[in-house]
This record gives sequence, C-alpha cells and structure tokens, in this order.
Amino acid sequence: MQTAKTVVVYGATGHTGRFIVAELIERGYAPILSGRDAARLEGLAKEWDGLSVRAATADDPESLDRALAGADAVINSAGPFAVTAGPLVEAALRAGIPYLDVAAEIEANAGTFADYAEAAREAGVPVVPAMAFFGGLGDLLVTAAMGDWTSADEAHIAYGLTSWHPTQGTRTAGAVSHQRRAGQRVRFRDGELQYHEDKPVQQDWEFPEPLGKRAVVAEFTMADVVTVPSHLAIPEVRNYMAVEAARDLAGEDTPAPVAVDDQGRSDQTFVVDVVVRAGDAERRITARGQDIYAITAPLVVEATHRILTNQTHVTGVTSAGKIFDAKDFLKSLSPVLLTA
Repeated sequence: MQTAKTVVVYGATGHTGRFIVAELIERGYAPILSGRDAARLEGLAKEWDGLSVRAATADDPESLDRALAGADAVINSAGPFAVTAGPLVEAALRAGIPYLDVAAEIEANAGTFADYAEAAREAGVPVVPAMAFFGGLGDLLVTAAMGDWTSADEAHIAYGLTSWHPTQGTRTAGAVSHQRRAGQRVRFRDGELQYHEDKPVQQDWEFPEPLGKRAVVAEFTMADVVTVPSHLAIPEVRNYMAVEAARDLAGEDTPAPVAVDDQGRSDQTFVVDVVVRAGDAERRITARGQDIYAITAPLVVEATHRILTNQTHVTGVTSAGKIFDAKDFLKSLSPVLLTA
C-alpha cells in the first residue's frame, strides 16, 4: 500500500492555513502541521485526529530543517512573508523539496524571484510564490487569456469583491508592506515597478453578472504585478478593486470573516475580470467564486499536486502561468472556481 505524500503546512493554524490543511486531506495528502506556536498546533492536530506536528520558527534554520525533514513539499501560509518567505525557501532548497506560498505582499514576492532564482534553478527545485487568490489566480487568468499571443500592451485585472473582511494576517502583512514602501503606492508601468504618491482614482468597471457595473479603485495594485511580468511580455499591468472591498479593508473596525457554510467559507463572493489588449485587439476571461481565503486552498493544493505528479513545464522560481498549463489548471478547479 502506497503511503500518502507528506506536505508541511507552515502557518497551519492561521485562517488560510486551516483551509489548506483541509484541502490536502480531501485530496489524499498527509499534512504536517508547522508554525511558531506549538500549543496551537497541537490543538489543531487534535481536531484532525492527531496529525503530525513540527513546531519551527523562521529565525531558527535548524528548526525549519527538522520541520521539513522527509517531507515531499512545503506550503508557506504564514505572513508577513517579508519575514517568513526567505527562510522557508532556503530550508526547502536545503531539503530539496518544492516550496509554494500564498503571499500577497508585492515586495516579498519580488524578493523571492530576485533572490532565489539562481539557487532554485541550480537545485532543480520548483519555488512558486503567490500561489493564491492574489498573484497566482490573476497570472493563470492572464496567461489563459493571452492564448497564442506572445506579447500584449496591457493587462487589466479587476477584482469585484462584494466585501472584504480581512484576517489579522492580512492586516499585519499590509502594515509591513506599507512600512516598506514608506506609505507610497505602487504600479507596474513601462516594464517596471514604480513607486508614487498619486492619489487613488475611482472609475466604473463593467463586471459580468452577477455584479454588473461597479465603482472600482484604479491602480489598487496586488501581487499580479510581480507574477504576470515574470514570464509574459506585457509592459503595463493594472489592478482594480471594488470600492466596497477597499473600504472594508481600510476600515479599522471591519470584523474578520465569519463562516456561513460547513466548509468554513464566508458569504463573500468575487468576480475576477481580466482584459488583455494588444493594439486594437482585446481578449477577456472571467472567474467567479466564493471567499478569497477559501479559494486559495484549492489553488495552492492543486499546484502542489501538479508539481508532485510532474505536471509542470519548468523548475526554479516561477509563477503559476509559466509552470502549469493555465487553461487546464483553471478547468480543474470547477466547480469551486468558474471561468468563462
């Protein structure tokens, strides 16, 4: 009888980490619970009938090596990723196992691509940052929309979220990013990340149903500005965020997400609308689903599964759209993610 492959989930007790653990179990994998708080990990293990626990801290390489010993892959869901990504990538390279994370932090993701490209390539180890709702999904959608195009002038990724009740992890990561940018905003234009102090601008975006026309904040920049340009020749990548969601995120009193179904999902629904333009030509693709934190679990677990079953195009530090068949990957997530 073949033993189930083991995947270390670092940050397993977090909001997204719990979704990832549940998804791994559903897919027949054996999660190893890891993170900083041994007591919380033990409590979570009891909820799942005694899963393995390996406590570790990002500032202790030996503890990370023990946590990853003998595992088949590691998924990092513990932010801020400015603190955890580097040490976990290095530990994964020492162990010779694939690393994936769910980072939405632009600078942390850019750092992973910049700092570990050579080491990951030499080790022949896949390193996939931002394999999540922000970064990974947008990259898959843009790649699928491009089709046979080898380049485009612009990619527009609009997020229609009915609400956004941020987790504490989201708030903490956002504070770290804000500090690293000294309060500046960021965009991807002329083939590079640009930091600026322009005031946010609102405009209308025609989302497909069920959202329809919504006011959005233009240049509400997310991790797509790292993942998409990492492999596609598109000199301008723009993000847009529904005004309602942006206000929720900014609100100090906005509560954390509350489960409304037996899967633990909130009542938040989303439509991600992607438009790529090359000259006068335009291509569009849309994805719909429920709960941006919950959908991250099937995204990163499907990615892990494809890596461990050799359904990949490249190795080293890479994005979802480059390492996987984007259209097939998106199709595999139905019915939790519907694309058109």
